[in-house]
Amino acid sequence: MNQWENVHVPFRRVLVTGATGLLGRAVYKEFQDNDWYTVGCGYSRARPRFEKCNLLDADAVRAMIQEFQPHVIVHCAAERRPDVVESQTDAAIQLNVSAAGNLAKEAGVSFVIYISTDYVFDGRNPPYDVNDTPNPLNLYGKTKLEGEREVLRNNMGAAVLRVPVLYGDVEKLEESAITVMFDKVQNSTDLISIDHCQQRFPTYVKDVGRVCRQLAESRLQDPSLRGIFHFSGNEQMTKYEMACAIADAFSLPSSHLRPITETPVGSGALRPHNPQLDCSRLENLGIGHRTPFKQGIKECLWPFLHDKRWRQSVFH
Repeated sequence: MNQWENVHVPFRRVLVTGATGLLGRAVYKEFQDNDWYTVGCGYSRARPRFEKCNLLDADAVRAMIQEFQPHVIVHCAAERRPDVVESQTDAAIQLNVSAAGNLAKEAGVSFVIYISTDYVFDGRNPPYDVNDTPNPLNLYGKTKLEGEREVLRNNMGAAVLRVPVLYGDVEKLEESAITVMFDKVQNSTDLISIDHCQQRFPTYVKDVGRVCRQLAESRLQDPSLRGIFHFSGNEQMTKYEMACAIADAFSLPSSHLRPITETPVGSGALRPHNPQLDCSRLENLGIGHRTPFKQGIKECLWPFLHDKRWRQSVFH
């Protein structure tokens, strides 16, 4: 029996790939909370909440899209860890390029939003407009740029949404390059050296989820909306400054945190110095709410605070 039979399906249907990941979970929740009939798919962590689908299997992708017939597909699934892409290049190309292109081809009339990255730019001449020429410095940026091109080649009506480093409601601190610093911030007995060179724009996944929904709803009103869009938080910070802001948000000491102003030798994949994104195309559509960093980071890191019970007894 068709799994959608006898189920009330409202007008608006969205499929979210990578729905088990940090961004995918936020995108799924945003659509679901705003009257979209939402289906998420994942792979290793999919069951029982989401559909299990191997995005490298073209037949499985085709069957899922034909069965659900989504109006919108938000493609969050990706290998997004630059150092992993360097060491597992073939697998990263399969997911970031081949699977993305095939999904766009099978999407048919569905509006595809392909999540990409600020790492398509070299960071030497910011801010970057949607029409500026990409020049990725590492394999991760190169695979995502190739993914963009495959999506737009296979689906003329698709959108690419480039975003920078993300944080949000993590299942474990290692899920985000920002939240992973929290244990170091809390462990004030050891001196910790943190990068104070590369300029970043930490962006809350809840805000990205809202952008995806608003872009999808705008597209339903205006079928000409397509192409490349940028969204980013607007607070420019190094990792060191983020760590200090995290400490401040939780009234923790930061004197044990030490800034490094030079890139250490052998520090993994090259990163752009300042890949700031110009977000005016979305802003001109009235899209782009931004949560202040300290507010967002406090919301998502509170469960990982070592002495939260003591703090709750004092402050709550």
